[in-house]
Amino acid sequence: MRRGTVGSLIAIVVIALGAFVATLAVGNSPQLGLDLQGGTSVVLQPKDPATRGVLNQSIEIIRNRVDALGVAEPDISRLGDNIVVQLPGVKDADRALEIVGQTAELRFRPVVGELPPENAPPPTTSSTAPADPAATTTTTMNPATVPTTTREEDLPDKPVVLPELDEGRVVRRYQLGAAEMTGRAVATARANFTAEAGQWAVDFELTGEGAEQFDAMAAKYLQRQIAIVLDGVVQSAPVIQQADFNGKGQISGDFTEREAKDLALVLRYGALPVELEPQSTQRVSASLGKDSLRAGIIAGLAGLALVLLYMVLYYRALGLVVLFGLTIWGTLMWTIVSFLGETSGLALSLSGAVGIIISVGVTVDSYVVYFERLKDEIRSGKTIRSSVDRGFSRAFRTILAADIASFIGAALLFILTVGSVRGFAFFLGLSTLLDVVVAWFFTRPLVVLLGRNRLFTEARWLGVARGLAATPAGGAS
Repeated sequence: MRRGTVGSLIAIVVIALGAFVATLAVGNSPQLGLDLQGGTSVVLQPKDPATRGVLNQSIEIIRNRVDALGVAEPDISRLGDNIVVQLPGVKDADRALEIVGQTAELRFRPVVGELPPENAPPPTTSSTAPADPAATTTTTMNPATVPTTTREEDLPDKPVVLPELDEGRVVRRYQLGAAEMTGRAVATARANFTAEAGQWAVDFELTGEGAEQFDAMAAKYLQRQIAIVLDGVVQSAPVIQQADFNGKGQISGDFTEREAKDLALVLRYGALPVELEPQSTQRVSASLGKDSLRAGIIAGLAGLALVLLYMVLYYRALGLVVLFGLTIWGTLMWTIVSFLGETSGLALSLSGAVGIIISVGVTVDSYVVYFERLKDEIRSGKTIRSSVDRGFSRAFRTILAADIASFIGAALLFILTVGSVRGFAFFLGLSTLLDVVVAWFFTRPLVVLLGRNRLFTEARWLGVARGLAATPAGGAS
């Protein structure tokens, strides 16, 4: 036997088992998708008509926000004029959905006056404290009757009345002038705990053009209040203390740590170009996902056991080659899926599991093609020993053609589809590639090894010769 044949067999066994053991040792395992571990799926619809480009831009921004939340393998795709967001295994679904759908339009507006919550009891004394002496207001009699500006009327070039919230409750409202600048001027943002004030705040840095706009606004409104408004809610209304900020600023307020980090996150990845409304929200419980996973594993193992039993009964010792080959194939698959799950967020969904199960059938077909070609060679009068190489060479062309056809189909599905079908296509394509690798580097050298050993060719019950319907006398000659 040539050294290269044995070498490839040893190499793939060492690589497959070594990588599998290393994967288990570091604690990696395949990430499970929404339907296998539970999670949340939401369909978002633009409030106003949006072009495909706007939707694609929204998808990229949402994906960046979700990635920052640490959600493994979020599936964010466009379905017609809607955006479908699937978040597998997310622990705080409400928080994730709030961040995903938040428009995050940041505006800086001058404060004209302060008002009590809408419909609050009339104050015994006037609570109006106009920040702009030149501004006129008619709310001194009963400022609580001044209506809050609706989202539809909250336009950047119009004066508005917007609330400030504390734990979802309106604590005060502000009369605000037209926006002086927007969050597009923000280059990056991060949450920090300020020890001096004992509270969380969001530090932001401005773009070059944004820094000039901010300094101009600061000079115009020096020693006056500027409200920082996010999605129609006043986050903070600090007094401008200086006219030069050098491109950096801070949003302070009564933030919790989570609120500060969420605000920094949405500012860092920008505002959505269109307002999105949730049309439907589906929550898949973890127990339902586990039931699906358990049923899939049982079905897969039962099917695999029956296939292997059939192969052993029909091909005898060559059936064991199928068993070992599928073991190598399975360890490589586990390692690759685990690695991609850790590094790229790949998740195994139910459709992906179906793709793997179907590919097991494709892999077993490759063994059948090879073994039947061996039979043809032996029927033509050749020995097992002389047939294994020739039989594999001819069978491999058929195996390669079939795998290429499967791979092309999987690639087209992956490129042209979205959602679960795409996951199915990915795992089918990956399985097909592994089938070619295992056939060349494992199956061929192992069958050659068995075909040249009398112990395996002439054994009474499991002999290769019996599996190939050849006479033992010609087995290892």
